[in-house]
Amino acid sequence: MRNALRLDRAVRFVWEAGPGWTIASLALVVVQGALPILTLYLMKLIVDSVTFAIAAPDKTAAFRHVAFFIAAAAGVALLNALIGSIAGLVRQAQSLTVADHMYDILHAKSVAVDLEYYENPKYFDTLNRAQQEGPHRPTQIVNGLMALGRSSISLLAMVGLLLYFHWAVAVILFAAAVPGVLVRIRYSRIMYRWQRERTQRNRKVNYFNWILTGDAHAKEIRLFDLGDLFKDRFSDLRKELRGERLYISRKRSVADLLAQASAMIPVFGSFGFIAYRTVQGAITLGDMVMYFQAVQRGLGFLRGVLGGLAGLYEHNLFLSNLFEFLDLKPKVEEPINPLPVPHPMQKGVVFDHVVFNYPGGKRKVLKDISITIEPGEVVALVGENGSGKTTLIKLLCRLYDPLEGRITYDGIDLKRFETTALRREISVIFQDYARYHLTARENIWFGNIDLRPDDKKIAGAAQQAGADELISSLPDGYENILGKWFEEGEELSIGEWQKVALARAFLRDAQVIVLDEPTSSMDAKSEYEVFRSFRKLLEGRTAVLISHRFSTVRMADRIFVFEDGRITENGTHEQLIQVNGKYARLFENQAQYYR
Repeated sequence: MRNALRLDRAVRFVWEAGPGWTIASLALVVVQGALPILTLYLMKLIVDSVTFAIAAPDKTAAFRHVAFFIAAAAGVALLNALIGSIAGLVRQAQSLTVADHMYDILHAKSVAVDLEYYENPKYFDTLNRAQQEGPHRPTQIVNGLMALGRSSISLLAMVGLLLYFHWAVAVILFAAAVPGVLVRIRYSRIMYRWQRERTQRNRKVNYFNWILTGDAHAKEIRLFDLGDLFKDRFSDLRKELRGERLYISRKRSVADLLAQASAMIPVFGSFGFIAYRTVQGAITLGDMVMYFQAVQRGLGFLRGVLGGLAGLYEHNLFLSNLFEFLDLKPKVEEPINPLPVPHPMQKGVVFDHVVFNYPGGKRKVLKDISITIEPGEVVALVGENGSGKTTLIKLLCRLYDPLEGRITYDGIDLKRFETTALRREISVIFQDYARYHLTARENIWFGNIDLRPDDKKIAGAAQQAGADELISSLPDGYENILGKWFEEGEELSIGEWQKVALARAFLRDAQVIVLDEPTSSMDAKSEYEVFRSFRKLLEGRTAVLISHRFSTVRMADRIFVFEDGRITENGTHEQLIQVNGKYARLFENQAQYYR
């Protein structure tokens, strides 16, 4: 039942992508399936006409019949070629359309799945298999169904013809075709199991290829002379996988050869029987030619039908990889009746005894966290790496849900809001911000795509982040491509990229703005320019700052000190210095370098 459902879903994907192309394919299948029997019958008429013409007294008149049937056969052949060409174009158009449609489905699902999946290696195995099978398997299934229909129509005509001659010949056809189909089904299962078991190794091959060819590791590979090491690892894995696959292919080739050899005896036995009946005068020479070709073509069509069924079985096996990905369920669930996000915020954000650990992890990253952030308040989160600061922000954005406790926005649990609506009210720039190798304008506009791409607010956000002067100095200004992935792109320093990312965060018209290490890659002068207008920029907004730079932290209304997933201190900068605890020690360690 489940297999039938998969085929049904595959056909539905193809229909959704291009119903017109699917209808055209079906019409062509019917015509192509009927033409072979017409061709055979015309060949019989040609041979019989020639036989009659040899014995006819008026050979010229008799040849006119031969010429007529030859012309008819030529017309049918031309029609068959024309329909074949049209069918090829239709298949290609349908294949490209379906591939694009499947990419849309894969991309939509990739965006929709929770962040949790991106931190699970099993998810990447599932994604990798789906990417391999998704774009082409549904088209192959529908093409297989079309070919199956075409072969079935032709096969029925051939079987009917051979049954008219003798039932035993029709039975022999099936006996000759079955071994090859069984071989295909067996090795389809073997290849499917092998591919699933080797998914992680294939991903590792792709990973080494990315390391060797991408820009992310280019500097270190050269500085540490790692090129040969990664090339060898890539080659060793490829050699291992190639050897295993060739071993399976060799075994399949031997099995195919044996199956074909076993089919030759019944086929040539049928030829002998047809020739014997012709010599006995039971059928004409034209009948003999027609039945000979009916056996040959019938065997081909039968192999096509059984092979098509085996192919559908094979595609169905591999298509399960796609549906395994598409059937992933979200862990962050949308509310059935979402509430509107309050605007403006009246009561603030409250973390109420929040406990959290990452899925699959045993260590609690957040332990009984309780924080209240008032509307318009600027708070800073301070602590060593891994103490839970960024995790808290992920929970605020509902990238994850707490294991215990709850988070409220104006007294309403975040789970009551539609996630898209909630995130629209929060502007975040993480320390591992994205670098889009597109125009400078687009890099900032992505912060609020509800605006027009040419909105003046884009330049205003760049000015607030200290990026306007940088962008204006580029050859094409805001229309200049950033990065070196594409022609005429300009590479930026890490600090310059951070300014662009900061502008993207500032552009979003959000009530809460979160800046995770917002100036970590900027020099002192750039940082000063950003924070000189920072308070004015945050006016009317609630802000959360995560930073190791105390020049940034000091401007906060309140500071929370994180240590091993707990809040150990909180207060203003002056209060925490007086307490002389963890914060004071961290501040003193940093301040001594500026004295």
